[in-house]
Amino acid sequence: MYIKQAFNVLHEWWRYLLGLIIVIIGVIIGQLPFTAAVFFKAYKNGDSLGELDETAMMSMLEPNLNLFLMLLSFAAGLLVLLFVAKFLHKQSITHLTTARPKIDWKRFWFVFVFWGIISSSLVLIDYSLSPEDYVLNFKLMPFIILCFIAIIFVPLQTSFEEYLFRGYLMQGIGVLAKNKWVPLIVTSIIFGSLHIANPEVQKLGYGIMVYYIGTGLFLGIMTLMDEGIELALGFHAANNLFAALLVTADWTAFQTHSIFKDMSDPTSAGFVDVFMPVFVVFPILLLVLSKKYGWTNWKEKLFGKIEEPPKEDYKVIE
Repeated sequence: MYIKQAFNVLHEWWRYLLGLIIVIIGVIIGQLPFTAAVFFKAYKNGDSLGELDETAMMSMLEPNLNLFLMLLSFAAGLLVLLFVAKFLHKQSITHLTTARPKIDWKRFWFVFVFWGIISSSLVLIDYSLSPEDYVLNFKLMPFIILCFIAIIFVPLQTSFEEYLFRGYLMQGIGVLAKNKWVPLIVTSIIFGSLHIANPEVQKLGYGIMVYYIGTGLFLGIMTLMDEGIELALGFHAANNLFAALLVTADWTAFQTHSIFKDMSDPTSAGFVDVFMPVFVVFPILLLVLSKKYGWTNWKEKLFGKIEEPPKEDYKVIE
């Protein structure tokens, strides 16, 4: 029902193509402050931008400033995406978010708190088992500023990604493909592939892509089974926010004034990084959520066809 309700708005294929182009332009414009700051810093230091990789560019700026400027492009992308939905598709935020009459924020907060506790506990457990891999990175004032930036902008970043992949593209590809598995697979692959430039991939190798694509599949399954992206919004926000506040490393995308700094030097993605989250943790989470929210008919919801309703059964807003 979540994908099928896209038939009730302007849904021609060219609108989704044009909308995607507009969103990409919005993100690029949002990246200009970060690019300008890095360019100025490189010029001041006498460095050549062409000789700097992404990790070096991200480490050139003060961590809080770097995080703010990096997340600014996602905030711009979210605003542009909601603008596109409203004016190009005549689609409300609620309609883009859920098949329910209104956005269910209880779902968002449940999974946000639930995964926040679990993910934080995993970090603390790893710290207790391998304290030699961590150093205390806590500095009061920088951490307070980090909290202010992260609490505001990290949810904007994760919301942009969820509204784009599990919302806009899931619905758009779904009404074109007339089934559910194609948008699930395509959006997951695109979502994972866009992380290929992350410093983690350079450090751990392409094996970590299994984790990124697997996370996309997990969030997509969650969306299709629950008929909305509230759970995906909550999980993604908690995952990135608590990671930004708790632990950082020289080879991660988020360079922050976090409480801990991971000093380990992994050379490749291993079981804990890839296979345990994708093949153990995520299935358990889906099972827990399915019990809580009464998910049934998995085959139909994940692989069923999407039939366009007869014209007399729905009205496209002109």
